[in-house]
Amino acid sequence: MVGSSDGNQSDDSSHFERGVDHIYEAFICPLTKEVMHDPVTLENGRTFEREAIEKWFKECRDSGRPPSCPLTSRELSSTDVSPSIALRNTIEEWRSRNDAAKLDIARQSLFLGNAETDILQALMHVRQICRTIRSNRHGVRNSQLIHMIIDMLKSTSHRVRYKALQTLQVVVEGDDESKAIVAEGDTVRTLVKFLSHEPSKGREAAVSLLFELSKSEALCEKIGSIHGALILLIGLTSSNSENVSIVEKADRTLENMERSEEIVRQMASYGRLQPLLGKLLEGSPETKLSMASFLGELPLNNDVKVLVAQTVGSSLVDLMRSGDMPQREAALRALDKISSFEGSAKVLISIGILPPLIKDLFYVGPNNLPIRLKEVSATILANIVNIGYDFDKVTLVSENRVENLLHLISNTGPAIQCKLLEVLVGLTSCPKTVPKVVYAIKTSGAIISLVQFIEVRENDDLRLASIKLLHNLSPFMSEELAKALCGTAGQLGSLVTIISEKTPITEEQAAAAGLLAELPDRDLGLTQEMLEVGAFEKIIAKVNGIRQGDIKGMRFVSPFLEGLVRILARITFVVNKEARAITFCREYNVASLFLHLLQSNGQDNIQMVSAMALENLSLESIKLTRVPDPPPLNYCGSIFSCMRKPHVVNGLCKIHQGICSLRETFCLVEGGAVEKLVALLDHENVKVVEAALAALSSLLEDGLDVEKGVKILDEADGIPHILNVLRDNRTERLTRRAVWMVERILRIEDIAREVAEEQTLSAALVDAFQNADFRTRQIAENALKHIDKIPNFSGIFPNMA
Repeated sequence: MVGSSDGNQSDDSSHFERGVDHIYEAFICPLTKEVMHDPVTLENGRTFEREAIEKWFKECRDSGRPPSCPLTSRELSSTDVSPSIALRNTIEEWRSRNDAAKLDIARQSLFLGNAETDILQALMHVRQICRTIRSNRHGVRNSQLIHMIIDMLKSTSHRVRYKALQTLQVVVEGDDESKAIVAEGDTVRTLVKFLSHEPSKGREAAVSLLFELSKSEALCEKIGSIHGALILLIGLTSSNSENVSIVEKADRTLENMERSEEIVRQMASYGRLQPLLGKLLEGSPETKLSMASFLGELPLNNDVKVLVAQTVGSSLVDLMRSGDMPQREAALRALDKISSFEGSAKVLISIGILPPLIKDLFYVGPNNLPIRLKEVSATILANIVNIGYDFDKVTLVSENRVENLLHLISNTGPAIQCKLLEVLVGLTSCPKTVPKVVYAIKTSGAIISLVQFIEVRENDDLRLASIKLLHNLSPFMSEELAKALCGTAGQLGSLVTIISEKTPITEEQAAAAGLLAELPDRDLGLTQEMLEVGAFEKIIAKVNGIRQGDIKGMRFVSPFLEGLVRILARITFVVNKEARAITFCREYNVASLFLHLLQSNGQDNIQMVSAMALENLSLESIKLTRVPDPPPLNYCGSIFSCMRKPHVVNGLCKIHQGICSLRETFCLVEGGAVEKLVALLDHENVKVVEAALAALSSLLEDGLDVEKGVKILDEADGIPHILNVLRDNRTERLTRRAVWMVERILRIEDIAREVAEEQTLSAALVDAFQNADFRTRQIAENALKHIDKIPNFSGIFPNMA
């Protein structure tokens, strides 16, 4: 109950007013100084309030004193008291007359046009009457005084509104009829408005009155039906208000209203979920069904999903196991809602959701789930399998379950097919389970049917799931996928169309690009098919669009661009076999693009693939360079014509000795690529270093002037970096390539003499000579001969041929 303090106007004060009798001295208890309710008389004839004199006697006993009269201080022989019935009846008659008079005064004073002091005093009298004698509430109701008090809520005075709220609270306390009168009309709506518009004291009084009203079950629905009531009350319980009473009363009001299931559902939708969860745990079967059904429709944030899983996850799984189909459906839909977050999915896994979930999905027989609910089961399983949490997924691929999944995919509709494919996406994302899935797909020949989903146009989610699955499978089934995509059904063209769509970059585009990027680089038939469908023109347009900032999509731009670059690079693997590849690379200046992509700092795979592509193109330069025709001989007959200097052609390539360019002949030297490739030799990623070193080695290939190639590397300050690669000995493959290049570099005597005394280089070559594969040991031996670490016996023994 709100405190009764009224400032200067105490509810306990007594004033002479017109029509109100004086208080007789005999009515006053000498101890309490208030009018007595239950007067009793001592053996000496003195009269006191029963409660007050009993307290006095207790104090005497506690202090070890004999009982005495508080007025005379004389010792009493007994603590027995006698009720003063006549005095009590007289006091009650007096109080009734005065209460009636005060109520009459109140009725005359409770008008908005009256003075504020009169209104406040009238309200005080009503509170005083209701607190002293509860029976007089009937008089308040009959006089329609409640409606007059309600009218005071319209006052412009905060104090009058506050006191009116306090008065109404006292009037309705423990009186359902008074509560019903207060709840008539718009009073409850006014109280709800006060929750947000009144000062702190007014809000406290309003929520206290609502709490009293909510004790009546019939009025809970009334409060809940007021627009904004539940939101405001819930907001008060979660606020950091300094007024603890407001928070407490708001919370207790809501607790009273939890008797209504409809209100519980509304509370849940406004974030107060515990009542719903409580009913789901302890309610009747009908209530559990109702609460679970609503939970399945409720939007939940991730933190709430965890709370729900922890609180009712086990109960939902139990409902899922029940034989009652409506309960199973409600539980499945609720579990679908909470399984989509990693934290809540972990909880569901720990409480054992997987066995019944898998059983529901694959079981065929009496009381099996209909397909529409199998779709929900598949959705839950897909949610759980695709979370980042690394739980033991091996059980999901045991006992022919992958085969069952594939069979179910081929015998169901698009909706469940999509979810089952998402399950396989999750399983193929896990290193421990992907081999089982790959084996099942290979042995069943399911790759043909899986590829067909690429062409689905009426279900975007289904197509996305299939492309993500094929992307995951592509590192393990690249040849099978290439063969399937090169069929006549047009799946390859569909993938290219998806990639080239003019939208912000999507997950589907990134997955499609990643899928094509994983297919065998040197598959000539696949590359020719891609040339036929115009794939490379669309790919290079996308790459340029991303580089120029014309294509947006921050989330997927990195994997998408990487996939595009890898797809584009595959055309460089067939330039020696397919004339159209050379034509394309020249027309679109592909070598220049890869040269720019070398500088994609932070994107290691793009740098690596770009270097590999430049190596492939560079190896064709010797065939593509154009050697100018010599000038015609002048047969003038003069003896001096034969003694002229040979004709010199300016502007020839230093390494290819012809007319070269980056665009036409893919020449690294003319394109200024050497320095950029050398810079990558210090890269942290060993695969980038391998690709850059391989591209540079194309300048030292057989058929070229090695001395000139070494000179080009030296001018780019590349030789120290190449030697460092050998010294670092980071991988066997890198060492093999470095030994090959160093041997050719050491063929130049000046360089060989300069580095001959470097112990670290000699040690690296000796290590390769002793531990590498046979071919590399031979090359290392030759390199050691160049720096005189091994004698060159070929000069000692005669030619036995």
